[in-house]
Amino acid sequence: VINITPDSFYSGSRYTDASIVERVVREMTAEGADLIDLGAESTRPGSEPVSGKEEMQRLQRILPIARKSTHLPISVDTYKSNVAALAIGCGASIINDISGLSFDPKMVKVIARNRASVVIMHMKGKPRTMQRNPRYNDMMHEIYSYLQDKIEYATASGIERTRIVVDPGLGFGKRLEDNYEIIRRLEELHGLHRPIMVGHSRKSFIGKAFRLVPEQRLEGSLAVEALLIRNGASILRVHDVLEAKKVAILIDH
Repeated sequence: VINITPDSFYSGSRYTDASIVERVVREMTAEGADLIDLGAESTRPGSEPVSGKEEMQRLQRILPIARKSTHLPISVDTYKSNVAALAIGCGASIINDISGLSFDPKMVKVIARNRASVVIMHMKGKPRTMQRNPRYNDMMHEIYSYLQDKIEYATASGIERTRIVVDPGLGFGKRLEDNYEIIRRLEELHGLHRPIMVGHSRKSFIGKAFRLVPEQRLEGSLAVEALLIRNGASILRVHDVLEAKKVAILIDH
């Protein structure tokens, strides 16, 4: 994960200087990353939205440099169709949409037309308000049904099923206990027959028990990673590539 924003929740992932991004992309590639995920708008709890113009300006400055610095696929984290179109034009091949194709009705057509891949995530509410007392009657059923509906919507709109990845949305409109339940029951999402991506790295539910700030959550992130792999995650969004790769190799063996 590389956040080209000044306000991402973890200081170790904020890179707004093009030369530093180039170095970090090369390092992540050498450390064993399978793809690079760029985000030009913070979606941490309580964050304020950024205009599409600002998001595009950030990407136009950084994405071409990232593209030249690695052979890996590049994913761009956005829910705006015009930003997605620009990102694909600059070399991104995956759009990671936290809204699950819900916020912008044009997004699905942009992805389909360009034959890009998409990550469809479950989120309750919007980033600014999603952590204000979220409630579920049957959380896993709701997540499963939501993702299933969005897969059907995507394929009906022209996105190939093989280009779809699902994400249960840890920390996006979820209480502390909800995150733990998703990790424990992640395997239930296998019924969707799509790869499962999870973004857990250094999030607040990892540090809560010990009152740790994001910079102190590496060990907890690696422990959760092991559980996620065992419970069926295929793709993990991480900040610490070298350490996470070692854990993944160990668990897979």
